[in-house]
Amino acid sequence: MISPSTYQFKSVNYTGLQPGPRVIIMGATHGNEVCGTIGIGRVMDEIDSGRLHIAAGSVTFVPIVNPKAYQQNTRNGDRNLNRNLFPKDDPQDFEDHIANWLCPLLAQHDVLLDLHSFNAAGGLPFVMVGPLDNDGPLQPFSHAAQERALARRLGVTRFVDGWLAAYGDGVQRRSRGNAAELETVLRYGVGTTEYMRTTGGYALTLECGQHLDPASPDVAYRAIMNTLAHLKLIEAPDPQPIPFDQMEALSMVVVHDKLHADDRFSRAWASFDPVEQGEEIGMRADGTLVTADFSGRILFPDAKAGANSEWYYLTRPNPAFGRE
Repeated sequence: MISPSTYQFKSVNYTGLQPGPRVIIMGATHGNEVCGTIGIGRVMDEIDSGRLHIAAGSVTFVPIVNPKAYQQNTRNGDRNLNRNLFPKDDPQDFEDHIANWLCPLLAQHDVLLDLHSFNAAGGLPFVMVGPLDNDGPLQPFSHAAQERALARRLGVTRFVDGWLAAYGDGVQRRSRGNAAELETVLRYGVGTTEYMRTTGGYALTLECGQHLDPASPDVAYRAIMNTLAHLKLIEAPDPQPIPFDQMEALSMVVVHDKLHADDRFSRAWASFDPVEQGEEIGMRADGTLVTADFSGRILFPDAKAGANSEWYYLTRPNPAFGRE
């Protein structure tokens, strides 16, 4: 039985005297991803000591979004908070209690920066961005230009879009036309940034590097400072955007499911490994080869995935990113 009183939630707000956007910056949405917590702590120390001043707008820091997972040093408390993130009338697990506190807090803000890290060693930091402006049913949005302008100022060179669209295509394929099931599973794809966009704001997920890389907190700190400068919360020059010729922009295009528990990869794939069209990715339980649909990069390969769930995504270059 969950005992929510064992934990408490903490947010710290700084508000300037001049008008400006309301920004929220979060760490440890997953409890073993602490680079954001460290980076936030550094910035708060600078503000509290008087070395940094919030002149306009407001910034809310949530150093530890998931205190149970943080205390356990695990990704999740009871489940992945970054899925099915909605307020719940009848909370069933600890992450439901977080959602009932966090979702109203997000809705009070205009911009979210959610700081994460990843498990695989050696990868470049990257930022996940939302869709282009649209009024479609999956993820209507009207702040793509502002969101992508901020993404280019976080200090990283790799950008990924298309998460919910690719995820949604996979859900539709699995649901076989069952509308109730489709809506339920599509909701499962909603995390912090997707929820923030439903409230009328915009949001970025920054993967700052490998969990234990000592440079990851520096990536988080730089992104926070650049965000505050770009949105004019502090009196500092607007950071220069990453030049287009130094960017690697990728769009998630398709998700492939693991159809049987004995489906297996042909080798140990890591996110952003390059693949060539027709290259062998894995083998189905019946011996059928699984090959790449097109040339690009593999993303989020999950060798431990269960049957009828996401196995891996394929991305392709998006040369138009930021120019749309």
